Amino acid sequence: MLRYWLLVLETLDKALAKHYGWNCFKAGQRPVIEAILSGKDAIAVLPTGGGKSLCYQLPALVRDGLVVVVSPLVSIMEDQVMQLNKKGILAGCIHSSLTLPRRNSLMHLLKEDKFRLLYLAPERLKSRSIRQLLNEKTNKGKLVAIAIDEAHCISAWGHDFRPDYMRLGEIRSFCPGVPLVALSATAAPKVRADIIRLLNMHSPIVQVCSARRTNLHYSMRRRSKEPLKEVLEALGQSRGASLIYLRTRKSVDKWTKLLQSSGVSAIAYHAGLDKELRHNALEKFLEQPNPVIVATIAFGMGIDRADVGLVLHLNLPPSPENYLQESGRAGRDGLPAQCLVLFSPGDRISLEWAIKSSFAKSPNDLNAHLEQQRFEIAREQLRKMEALAEGDICFEQALLESIGELASKCGRCDCCRSSKPLTDWSAEAQKVLLELEEKKEIELRRLVRNLGKKSDKSEEQLSWLARRLINAELINENVDGMNLLTIKETGRCFVKKPWPIYFAA
Repeated sequence: MLRYWLLVLETLDKALAKHYGWNCFKAGQRPVIEAILSGKDAIAVLPTGGGKSLCYQLPALVRDGLVVVVSPLVSIMEDQVMQLNKKGILAGCIHSSLTLPRRNSLMHLLKEDKFRLLYLAPERLKSRSIRQLLNEKTNKGKLVAIAIDEAHCISAWGHDFRPDYMRLGEIRSFCPGVPLVALSATAAPKVRADIIRLLNMHSPIVQVCSARRTNLHYSMRRRSKEPLKEVLEALGQSRGASLIYLRTRKSVDKWTKLLQSSGVSAIAYHAGLDKELRHNALEKFLEQPNPVIVATIAFGMGIDRADVGLVLHLNLPPSPENYLQESGRAGRDGLPAQCLVLFSPGDRISLEWAIKSSFAKSPNDLNAHLEQQRFEIAREQLRKMEALAEGDICFEQALLESIGELASKCGRCDCCRSSKPLTDWSAEAQKVLLELEEKKEIELRRLVRNLGKKSDKSEEQLSWLARRLINAELINENVDGMNLLTIKETGRCFVKKPWPIYFAA
């Protein structure tokens, strides 16, 4: 047995050097690969840039068989297929955008055992022909493993839940005995438990590596009314590639034109562009020395560019988990990189409204209770992100805590490097809560206006304090678009018997 494993270890090292030109594995990779090769299920929670894709690519090459990879985005699949084919590793992807001749050609190559990796969108597993093909590969012993990329999508607790992922547990029925490997950059303990349960995993090894990136510098600041100057300054200090993220396609187009008119060769990328434009944008991002991409947040997932010197968000991200994953696209080469968020207090309101609208439009294949649960989770995550951005604790420490990782202060982020003293805001909080208790229900701007007449604090400070009290669970805020505030029972307890409330401002 010892001799067998020594041979396996030697084979892995040789395959790594031959196909990738590397002489050692990154943290967490080897145990996952060894588990797959021994027929065991595995969960790999490795940070962005931690080499998750190698965990399923190398077993396919060592065993000279097929690994099926379920991936949520076409852009990820196409980029990985392109990168593998450049290395001489035959790979393909099947998704709804393929023409019929192209799909038939891919199926023919699959039947001839030509592919080592096949990327599928999750909904493709509903296809009878795909199920039959995978069953045949399993019976012939040609299916090495099934990899579920972005596995957090299976959990309602995850930051990017997708209903099609919930059905992936059915794979067991037509691929019996084939090991499953679930991969994610950010999967908190609750999410990992859902992954094991919903994928019907059998005693998987769970490999979790720290998401701390010591070369990243986090900054989160209020966005000015005209933030172009600050964006240009950040780009001027960047190195390599720069990613600028916005929430909507319209905003991407607007900022691309704005930067181009300021002398920056910015490139737009979002799902509304035609396939050729998206392909050209991706090629420029990968090949130009200092590209500036303005995109919606999906861009960058699984894309192999290590020297990203700046990841700039021009809106508040929807959750700490989302942001930890997106900011992790910076500095994958290990060199210093900047992660900057420019946000406005209005971002949370508009994003919360968009989340509510998206759930209202979602398919009816999930029960109402689960939909409500998802909305409440998304709303809570958004509040945590706002509290983090406006807060006074280490940004990186708070981001890591969101995925269940306890860490010391980073000493690098703006929060750690600032010297803002903590101040007791309990007296002002008392005034805010008394006003709410008297009015029963009031719109935020009106509350701030009323308090501004009898307070030495500015309206901006009072608005900030109200948001902090919402995050502290003393005030409730509805999400029907009216932005109405009411006092919570905990707020009433505070009014009766106040306690110190310390904020840095």
